[in-house]
Amino acid sequence: MPREGAIKVEGTVVEVLKETLFRVELPNRHRFLAHVAGKARAKRVRLVPGDKVTVEMSPYDLSKGRITLDQDR
Repeated sequence: MPREGAIKVEGTVVEVLKETLFRVELPNRHRFLAHVAGKARAKRVRLVPGDKVTVEMSPYDLSKGRITLDQDR
C-alpha cells in the first residue's frame, strides 16, 4: 500500500551505490538517491544500471525516494 501523499514515478537506475542505495534518473533528467523498500529488500531484488523502477517520493523532499515493487510482479 503506498504511503499517504507519496508521489509515484517511473525512473531508471543510473548508478549503484553502497548498501541498498541507488541513483535514479527520471524522464525529465532529475536525479536523486533512492533506497530499496522492505518487500523488495526481503525478496532480494537485484538492480543494475539501466533497470526501470517505480519510485515513491515524498512531496516534501524530492532528493530522496524509495524503490518499490509493483503488485503485478
